[in-house]
Amino acid sequence: MTPQPLTREDVGSASENCKNDFCRLLFYLPLSSWHRFSAEVAEKEIFVEVRNLHKSFGTQKVLKGLSAKVYKGETLVLLGGSGGGKSVLMKHFIGLLSPDAGEVFVEGENITGMNERELSKVRRMMGMMFQSSALFDSMTVGQNIAFPLRMGGEKDEDRITRLVRESLDIVRLSGQEEKMPSDLSGGMRKRVALARAIVDRPACVLFDEPHAGLDPITADSIDHLVKDLQIDHQMTNVIVTHEMRSVFRIADRVLFLKEGIVYWEGTPLELQESTDPELKNFIEGSSGESWEN
Repeated sequence: MTPQPLTREDVGSASENCKNDFCRLLFYLPLSSWHRFSAEVAEKEIFVEVRNLHKSFGTQKVLKGLSAKVYKGETLVLLGGSGGGKSVLMKHFIGLLSPDAGEVFVEGENITGMNERELSKVRRMMGMMFQSSALFDSMTVGQNIAFPLRMGGEKDEDRITRLVRESLDIVRLSGQEEKMPSDLSGGMRKRVALARAIVDRPACVLFDEPHAGLDPITADSIDHLVKDLQIDHQMTNVIVTHEMRSVFRIADRVLFLKEGIVYWEGTPLELQESTDPELKNFIEGSSGESWEN
């Protein structure tokens, strides 16, 4: 039987049974560290795997033999410079792009070459939050969130209403069903986009630049929602971002892409402690040019 990730209730219960210094030290770790500790002990199960992936657009080669894995229950962050293939890779996970060569496996099944009808089953396992939110301006919040359910053939209006309401509750926008996208702030639009991504309760959520255009406080609230999905709803998260503060807060594992391959892989702590000049400059936001006159 696969060990389950720790919940807030588990942590509270553990605190009552701490008998030694090591146990007490663990209790005072952030909950994200508890989850990381339990995830490392548990046997890792692969959710998505890509093998020797190649993808070009015209003469531009974006992915050049990239191989990577996404494990169930983790929050994986994809880092790298602009144009390094992060979003392109993520779109292969859900079948929005097909590789020129290589294979993509979801839950052990090779989805390479599947037609749209076959991919619909795969896509129900994953929700995607697009960088621009991609809301329909002519639809209400509730209609936007319900859209993938209706497109998937759901006819039960009571179920649709319930799932929309529950999704808004999860992203902390309860009761906003009748608002129009034009009435929402940037942060609220992101939350509605996330509610739509999770409305059908996928196993995995793909985030394409969820922090783009947000102030630091709103970006922090998005980070909390990401961890809530992982801890409270056992969802796997894959995130493309350039927000380094968020990386160190929410990631369990990091892949750094460069020139179409995985240049580096490890934990946030290992990334922070790395002496690799490429990684250090990226973390520090340094172009390598001196600021001294």
